[in-house]
Amino acid sequence: MADTKKTADKVKDTINEKIVDPAKKAGEAMKSSGAKLAEGGSTVGMKMLDQAEENTRQAFAAMRAAAQAKDLTEVMKVQGDFLRDQGTRSMSQVREIGDLIMQFGKEAVAPLSGKK
Repeated sequence: MADTKKTADKVKDTINEKIVDPAKKAGEAMKSSGAKLAEGGSTVGMKMLDQAEENTRQAFAAMRAAAQAKDLTEVMKVQGDFLRDQGTRSMSQVREIGDLIMQFGKEAVAPLSGKK
């Protein structure tokens, strides 16, 4: 009878060690990863709104400058400057969003890969 109890305890310990504990750890890692993804998505969304707001501000500033222009040459200069600056700004914004996505991707995968 004592041998049966020892064997049952040994089987139970082995199941806990080989199946239950790793499953719990995997579940915790997935939960942590999901939380990181949600946090990252929120941060990226807010950054995109900030960028859209800045782009709108710059567009209105260019429209005001064009409206105050004294001649067509000045209007064309304002438009050209705005388009050039917007192109540079867009490239910078895309790079910034890409960097954020990569950072959050690494942070989200870290719990699943066992890295801290």
